[in-house]
Formats: sequence, C-alpha cells, structure tokens
Amino acid sequence: MIWIVFSFIVIALIFAIFIKFKQKSGSSSHEHSYKKIDSLFSPAERSFLGVLSQAVDGNAFVFGKVRMADVIKPEQNSDCKLWQIAFNKINSKHFDFVLCDKNDLSVLCVIELDDKSHNSKSRQLRDAFLSAACVSACLPLIQVPAKAGYNIDELRQMLIAHLSAG
Repeated sequence: MIWIVFSFIVIALIFAIFIKFKQKSGSSSHEHSYKKIDSLFSPAERSFLGVLSQAVDGNAFVFGKVRMADVIKPEQNSDCKLWQIAFNKINSKHFDFVLCDKNDLSVLCVIELDDKSHNSKSRQLRDAFLSAACVSACLPLIQVPAKAGYNIDELRQMLIAHLSAG
C-alpha cells in the first residue's frame, strides 16, 4: 500500500514539474518583443531602386537585400569545418540588389550601392571580402557610388552586359 501512495506522489511530482517546464518554455516565446521596420530600404537605396528598375527596362527582375548565402555558396571540400567557416562568413551579409533573368530567375549580377559608410575601414574590409567572394563565384559585382541623382542611361550602360537578351 505504501508503494502505491509513494508511486502516486512521484507521478504527481513528475507531472507538476512537466507542467511547470511547459509553462516556462511556452512563455519564452514572449520574452522578446519586436517592432516592424518602417522601410526595407534607406532613402538612398529606395531612390536608387527606382532608377535601377527603369534602367533594366523589364529585361530583368530586381530584388533587394538578398542574403549572400542565397546567391553564392562555399565550394564543397572534404573538411566540413572549413566549409562551415566559409558559409558563416556569407550567411549574415546581404547584397543591396540582385538582378535576375526574367525568364528563369537565374542571377545575372549583384549591385552594391556605395554610400559614405563605405569609407570606414571595417566597411572597406567587408567590401574587399564581398568583391573576392564574387570573383571566386564568377558573379559580376557592380559597385555604384551613391549620389543625389542618377542618369538612367549611364546606369543602363553599366548593366547592359549583364542583362538577359530577353
């Protein structure tokens, strides 16, 4: 009889611990609150997007803020740790704009809008890495200096070699 009571108490304690654990794990999803970002693009990026869309003139789709790891990937090799290190270097970075073929969405080129922030040492190191990664992947990288206004024809000339024949 004592074993039955003891077993019941143990089961009740396990059940109480389980319920307490579920309550904690369920509430953890509410520990952080988030705020919607007002705009996907900075004013300079938004302005450039409008001009870029006109420059491609329907010959490509323009996508913005695309994760590098969605466009390029590390070469496979026998050392998984080296692959992971290479992947981690691109996983949290993004390209400002990606031009894709309008028929099959294959990547034609990537575009970086270089504003004043690109003058800092850390940004220059990031830009050098980005450039080297694109060269390695045989992915055309077009760097466009940010400015107050853009000439659509000049931008189109920068892109023409990379646009699909349509």
